[in-house]
Amino acid sequence: MTQAPLRRLIDLPGIDDLEMKALMKPRAADPDERHEFPEIVAAVEETARAAFGLTPDEAEAVVRPADWDGIERLEPAEMVAAFAAEGWDVADARRKPLRMLGWWALPLALAMRGVAGEVPFHAEPDQPVTDWGSNLKAEATRFRKR
Repeated sequence: MTQAPLRRLIDLPGIDDLEMKALMKPRAADPDERHEFPEIVAAVEETARAAFGLTPDEAEAVVRPADWDGIERLEPAEMVAAFAAEGWDVADARRKPLRMLGWWALPLALAMRGVAGEVPFHAEPDQPVTDWGSNLKAEATRFRKR
């Protein structure tokens, strides 16, 4: 049985741009430093609302179910594994946790688990095309030769 490929958080619109900004200003990736980077906060809120239907602040206000596991409070490396188990790749190309993962973890977790917000639409990958037509043509040619 083949496992479906993980959905990549960085592929959602706006996430990669914010990752680049966090690369240039590493402190901007820390949600606790939001008071110093109002332009980053505005961009995060806009991107999160577009991607998940709720901002990080709105996600904080959501009442979590009694069996909530606190995935958003794990260490970044543990978050990568936890999100991967639920079908999401939250790492960069070098397999390191995204710099802005602290901003995205709770809205993503709430949306993917159906608690609040919503996960963006993702089309299923195309099914591989079988080459049955050429096989049928070859069989017909062999049949006519008999």
